[in-house]
Amino acid sequence: MCGITMVQSAIAEELDAHELVMWFSSTYLITIASGAPLAGRLASIFSPSFMVVFSGFFFALGAVVTSQAHSFAVFILGRIITGVGGSSIMTLSLILVLQLTSRKRRGLFIGLVNAGFTIGMSTGAVVFGALLPVIGWRALFWAQAPVGLVAGAAVYFSIPTFAAPTGPLPSSPDGGKTTLQKLRTIDYAGAILLTSTIVLFLYGLVGKIQVLPMLLSAVPLILFVLVEYKVASDPLIPVSVLQSRGVLLSCLAQLGLMAARWTVLFYAPIFVLAVRGLPPTVAGTVLVPANLGFGLGGVVVGWLHVRRAGAFWLPCLVAILLFGLALSGIALTSNASSPAWLYVLFVFSNGVCTGSALNYTLAHLLHLATPDTHFVATGLLATFRGFAGSFGTAIGGGIFMRKLKEQLTSGYELLDGTIDLSPARQTLVKRLAGSPSLVWSGILTEAERDVAVRGYEVSFKVMYTSAVALVLLVLIVQASTGWTEPSNQESEEEIEEEIAEHDGRMEV
Repeated sequence: MCGITMVQSAIAEELDAHELVMWFSSTYLITIASGAPLAGRLASIFSPSFMVVFSGFFFALGAVVTSQAHSFAVFILGRIITGVGGSSIMTLSLILVLQLTSRKRRGLFIGLVNAGFTIGMSTGAVVFGALLPVIGWRALFWAQAPVGLVAGAAVYFSIPTFAAPTGPLPSSPDGGKTTLQKLRTIDYAGAILLTSTIVLFLYGLVGKIQVLPMLLSAVPLILFVLVEYKVASDPLIPVSVLQSRGVLLSCLAQLGLMAARWTVLFYAPIFVLAVRGLPPTVAGTVLVPANLGFGLGGVVVGWLHVRRAGAFWLPCLVAILLFGLALSGIALTSNASSPAWLYVLFVFSNGVCTGSALNYTLAHLLHLATPDTHFVATGLLATFRGFAGSFGTAIGGGIFMRKLKEQLTSGYELLDGTIDLSPARQTLVKRLAGSPSLVWSGILTEAERDVAVRGYEVSFKVMYTSAVALVLLVLIVQASTGWTEPSNQESEEEIEEEIAEHDGRMEV
């Protein structure tokens, strides 16, 4: 996922899509978040082996379509297809762990799945940055196709038969139904309406703010609520769960927290590229301490503190507050004059606080939710976290791009001593906004580069400061969840088991 950051400049240059680069990642993230609930439902209808083949095929197909794109529309189509496969892969990895491991070892293997995703995010940017000048961005995408197919086939042939029951369980609500009847219960309308709402809303916030798409997003949102309440037999997002104040506010807080986190994951490598002037190979390594901190924070908190059932109201607030302070440090050090080690330290600290906050908020959510809704509530929390990636990259990117264009325009007007930019300057501003690697590519004079670097510095500070303001709002929302437990809570052992099972889904 983070590898796209390293190659977006080359893609935008070839497809002439400098002003649309945020959609390179947002489209994929929206598809994953929208498809994950459907993938989980399909996994309860079809065997895991069938779903693995399905996932690998769509992931490979999306990679091929993306690699052969010669227009922005085709590229986005490829990202959507890849997202369909990706959403299934993430869901299936957790389902297979739950099916194939004992309860005592389940937490260990969920941790290994978490480590796999974290390592993938850290190394993706490094590998893409290193291979881009060697084989080009198209090869980086089509090379993923055989990997997806081979991995899918390997998992398919390694799944034991006992992990794929041929008939429904007697206690299952779907017991006795045919496959076609089960497929009819899937909330397709809810998925389409929810995705339409998010796309319209984000489209209005990316780049220049457009009021009309934001207003239009209310239409599918209202229809979505009506479908979930009145029509869907198996709602995509059970509205009954959202009627719980603690669950609803926990989900909203998670959305804001992870949206702020994604500004770091997506824009930290861009800072190293545009402001520090380092090559893509080095720029991608900034995500290593970010994700190392994430894993360390989650493991340490889970090992030393989250070892009981109960409220974690205060630890949630402390972790979120420290997250905001680390983000403030990133905002203050996102410039060429600050020591590099200090910037990396803040990035690492931000990761530690993120991992800690996710463990605490999940444990606190289980305390606030009734026992019979624990699985639904944690799945809903994971869904909101998935949407946070789209919101963070799109809205944060919109703030960043608007400020960057404003700074570049005013800077070059001052440099040229003119009121309006020449056509050549306008083209340069557009290219610099979409291709951070151009800043140190050698095509700019020293004075022009200084304007570009200064523009990026100011834009990073504004974006991260806005993210800090969002974290303050998240702090208020999380505090409003309260600490009162509902009646008939489960035993401590059962709660801890559910934390172990669902910690992997939260990492996804």
